[in-house]
Amino acid sequence: MFIYLSKKIAIPNGVKLKCVSWNSEQGWIACGGDNGLLKVLKLDSSTSKAGQQSSNLSMNQTLEGHNGAVMVVNWNENYRKLTTSDQYGLIIVWMLHKGMWFEEMINNRNKSVVRDMKWTSDGQKICIVYEDGAVIVGSVDGKRLWGKELTLQLALVEWSPDGRLILFCTIQGECHIYDGNGNPMSKIALLANEGVGSSPLIGINWYDGAEGYGDHDPPTLAIGFENGRVQLMRTETDEQPILLQTGMRASQIQWNRAGTVLSVAGLQSSSDGRDLSMVQFYSPFGQHLRTLRVPGSSINALYWEGSGLRVALAVDSYIYFANIRPDYKWGYFGNTLVYAFTKPEKAEACVIFWDTKTNERYAKYVKRLVAIRACGEYCILATSGEDSGQFILILCNAIGSPVDSKYIEVEPLYITMTPYHVVAASESSVYTWQYRTLVSKLTSVDTSALNVNREKGRERVFHIDSRSTAEEPIMDGGKIRAPLGATNDPVCTVAASSKVLLVGRESGAVNRYSLPHLTLEGQHILRCRPQVMALNCTSSKFSVIDINGVLTFFDLTAVPSGAGRDASTAGVHLSFERKDVWDMRWSDDDPELFAMMEKTRMYIFRGTEPEEPVLSSGYICEFHDLQIKAVLLDDVMRSPEKPDKEHMINFETKSLRDTGILLQDVSIQDAYQFVEDNSHPRLWRLLAENSLENLNLPMADKA
Repeated sequence: MFIYLSKKIAIPNGVKLKCVSWNSEQGWIACGGDNGLLKVLKLDSSTSKAGQQSSNLSMNQTLEGHNGAVMVVNWNENYRKLTTSDQYGLIIVWMLHKGMWFEEMINNRNKSVVRDMKWTSDGQKICIVYEDGAVIVGSVDGKRLWGKELTLQLALVEWSPDGRLILFCTIQGECHIYDGNGNPMSKIALLANEGVGSSPLIGINWYDGAEGYGDHDPPTLAIGFENGRVQLMRTETDEQPILLQTGMRASQIQWNRAGTVLSVAGLQSSSDGRDLSMVQFYSPFGQHLRTLRVPGSSINALYWEGSGLRVALAVDSYIYFANIRPDYKWGYFGNTLVYAFTKPEKAEACVIFWDTKTNERYAKYVKRLVAIRACGEYCILATSGEDSGQFILILCNAIGSPVDSKYIEVEPLYITMTPYHVVAASESSVYTWQYRTLVSKLTSVDTSALNVNREKGRERVFHIDSRSTAEEPIMDGGKIRAPLGATNDPVCTVAASSKVLLVGRESGAVNRYSLPHLTLEGQHILRCRPQVMALNCTSSKFSVIDINGVLTFFDLTAVPSGAGRDASTAGVHLSFERKDVWDMRWSDDDPELFAMMEKTRMYIFRGTEPEEPVLSSGYICEFHDLQIKAVLLDDVMRSPEKPDKEHMINFETKSLRDTGILLQDVSIQDAYQFVEDNSHPRLWRLLAENSLENLNLPMADKA
């Protein structure tokens, strides 16, 4: 996933913001701040053909009614109501009438301040907690269902997804479980605080399962502490929670709408003693995905958009919007787009094979899907098996039929595919499977007597620290065993072409192996930690996108100054770089040509020279014959069972466009000169076809 700041809205008169909430159904954004400030904004929801979201405001209403600082804002999405409360304990419920927001109900205890309030996921009930321990549960139509005076100093409240339990968090850092009628049941064991003394709780968020559960039984309850620790639990009684140490003074936590990404906002001290505002993003299992630096003194509130493609941040007297480019599970091969999504009612992932030419679709349900990769005529579905530590690679054709499969013990954290090999890597081991050879289409079909010995070398596995990859793999009941032992320098990415395999490591070292023999040919040192690498069509250069979204290039053929002719140390990390890059693709027929996505623009480069950028949010499928095919995956995922051909977009490079124009407007001789200066088989083909149409046979022959 990649994230970048895209828009900033200033609040009039520099009023400091305290809270923000984004309605995921209708897109309204409520923000509250000092001096009774309460606004409802709405970003224009139109999307352009290139997948661009508009960022103009279609609603900007100030709601009058609060005098003190507005501390809590909360939407009831099912009933289109907004609840707000201020520092004096005044609660207002707002309703929409003819496009404007009006007060519907008012309540004030005049005793204590409201610390938090939450609606159940169905919007039927609200629980309001006061700092002095008073709790009120009311219905959506304003009836008081029950009230209690607890002997606790309350700070936060959260409903369970089914609305049967209420969690009350205290200022002291405890979390109590009550049933839906206010009867105490137990306390949550907060292991994240063990050994460091109690720390105040800053957030509690329980994903309600509205969009299904992507993985097998992922954690859904997140509890955040001011000291930067976060506890992730599958249920309120989970005895083995996942514990995170974010290294920040945290202020906010929140799941995205699908429960697949947890965001934690806070301050981190830099080496020179300054406090930096940032948001860290984690998977439900605690894997760190991204860090977003934000200007300003502190992030007071954070809220996800319903689509999961944007986040709103209340920073000082501004609302910042950050765009997210998610890591979808997808691939493109032939004319087939393959992608996965989850359905709320199913535990398995639904994988769609969509022929973008004929518009035919084939669906297949896959349990515990980990990743999808595609290349040539096949795609690979990586899944985790029934038993712990077992993984399956399933090779599928364009209609989703399994062609071959392998059971492996190497966890496919990083996976890549070429027309001949599948490479999967865990943090310490690398597995390669030669699924087809130059001779035969598929190795599983290769059963002649001559190939009995060749079959042995089809699968190889080796430890990343091993100098030799030629050791015979340890077989166990037909399965290849993974080599044991951890490493001090874990693998963090893999890339491969038909001739070269690159394995990137966290230190910035890159191991280079030859394919198909898997000999370690050398090691190169990068000046960054790679996250995505890709080789060009001649395997002479590779691109590196690091964890901060900076794109750089490494030339494998160059010899660094002062180095001898030793091939194992050849190569130079070039100085050329681009920031905020989230996708790139080499042309598959020109080693100097590549396309990249930088924020919301697509650039085509020849060497280091860019062409005019094109506005697009598409994911690049292929770059072939001077044409780029991209897919608007955000739009496909909105209605994944009915993809539209309009979601596939084609871009032409400048030389292809110019040749077409020249052939219409200028003499054939001038067009010939232009094609000669920008030589490419596709351009010569265009020139030859045009010459034949005009019966200019000598020029057609020349082209």
